[in-house]
Amino acid sequence: EVQLQASGGGLVQTGGSLRLSCVVSGFTADDLAIGWFRQAPGKEREGVSCISTYDGSTYYADSVKGRAAISNVIDGNMVYLQMYDLEPEDTAVYYCAADRSFTKWLRGTSDYWGQGTLVTVSS
Repeated sequence: EVQLQASGGGLVQTGGSLRLSCVVSGFTADDLAIGWFRQAPGKEREGVSCISTYDGSTYYADSVKGRAAISNVIDGNMVYLQMYDLEPEDTAVYYCAADRSFTKWLRGTSDYWGQGTLVTVSS
């Protein structure tokens, strides 16, 4: 059974930083796209960042470029998203998602989703 376990959300002040973690288990493939989406109240879901466990290629939304860094621990199938210089606009529920297709991930149609973790950035 494929499972994604997200953690690391919380309350942080503007300009602060935090690290989100996602543990992926149950996959047998070693070529995955794993990353984070977020959804703020009243807004559409947005793909934030993704990494390919095959070649390390990454994707960042324009809204977080320069303020985020995604990385993965291959053996542990764990992905981290370090976010810096947080803004109130980053407040959202963040979801970890995984798929064998990077393209599907970018389209927001990943086959596997974890539970959300809430990030609140106070002004």
